[in-house]
Amino acid sequence: MFAVQFLRANSPSELLVVGTRGDREALSRQYGATGFRTKDRRLPDDFDVVIETAGSADAARTAASLLRRGGRLLPRNVSNLVLQNSYILILAIGMMLVIIAGHIDLSVGSLTAFVGSMAAVFMVRNDIPWPAAVVLCLAVGAIAGSIQGWFIAYGGIPSFIVTLAGMLTFRGLTEIFLEGQTLGPFPRGLQKVANGFMPEVGPETNYHNLTLLLGFALIALVLLQELRDRRRQKEFDLEVLPTKLFLLKLVALASAVLVVTMLLASYKGAPIVLLILGVLLVGFGYVMRNAVIGRHIYAIGGNLPAAKLSGVRDKRVTFLVFLNMGMLAALAGLVFAARFNAASPKAGLNFELEASAAAFIGGASMAGGVGTVLGAVIGGLVLGVLNNGMNLVGIGTDWQQVIKGMVLLAAVGFDVWNKRKVGS
Repeated sequence: MFAVQFLRANSPSELLVVGTRGDREALSRQYGATGFRTKDRRLPDDFDVVIETAGSADAARTAASLLRRGGRLLPRNVSNLVLQNSYILILAIGMMLVIIAGHIDLSVGSLTAFVGSMAAVFMVRNDIPWPAAVVLCLAVGAIAGSIQGWFIAYGGIPSFIVTLAGMLTFRGLTEIFLEGQTLGPFPRGLQKVANGFMPEVGPETNYHNLTLLLGFALIALVLLQELRDRRRQKEFDLEVLPTKLFLLKLVALASAVLVVTMLLASYKGAPIVLLILGVLLVGFGYVMRNAVIGRHIYAIGGNLPAAKLSGVRDKRVTFLVFLNMGMLAALAGLVFAARFNAASPKAGLNFELEASAAAFIGGASMAGGVGTVLGAVIGGLVLGVLNNGMNLVGIGTDWQQVIKGMVLLAAVGFDVWNKRKVGS
């Protein structure tokens, strides 16, 4: 079992739940608290008491979420939303490309766990410096993805079958390498990548200066990109938004980025993993919009026979898509293992479902050829907000699964209905 909020229980029957002093009686009745101890220096500033419970992991998560002080859109909650969903967002970006190409990858959760186990073997057992171990782990992910991609692209085996086999294989290899045990801790440098924040620079203010600078730069970049796209559309005589609506769109985009920037800057600044996500979002977004390989991915997913007749090397493109998915799964595995400071045989369970759901909620089509990288990130954040909100109101994990399933079905169903309505 693992502990909530960076702590781990000493016994498999115990979980650590964090709350305030006033919650002792309620926790004792509802979650079977077995003991209390005062504030631990290892805890974040917004927690007061650690309660050891014999309840389930799901009950512990729910209790920890319900016992946080303050409102739901506080700066630390925004930071926690990014930190808690970072690995799903990384997987969702790669999964979006796979789905756009007309395929599916069921192995990403198991590959995430496998790379985490390899990272633990490299760093914990063999004392390999963590930067070198990170490179090795990314190479492992790339090799795993390329093997699957070769069977799919050049072997002609459906991606569902190949990645299903990969899911079982990588899960088994994870158990073998870890010998059925949790292995840790990881070096401090790697932990900071998953849990750390950008350093403080500049004069003393009430905000994180570097985060403010990056936020304002992002606002300028977004506005310039929107203006550039509008100018291009006019050059090709394409329909554009009326001027007033376009200005309203610019104000909305700038305001949204500004709000997030101020929330992050008023806490500890932007998490380091958010910068990684930003680089991935900008990089893959540019590739899918402007690069030849990006247009080819859309082409083979939208109409494979036409893409072949147009000269698209579909096998090569498919191979590269799965190689890329393997590397992103490796990155997600490193972030996940570093965040919880241990590699576990049970890590990555259902990650492939979460990543796929994020992609479909973000606008992907099961038929392929449709979707954006930004949509995948938005879909992942929607799931993260949904999970956080349900925890805050005390909904059990059984009903959480039902609600998330209905949300996914409603999102895809609405997309199908809308396309049929437009087509008719």
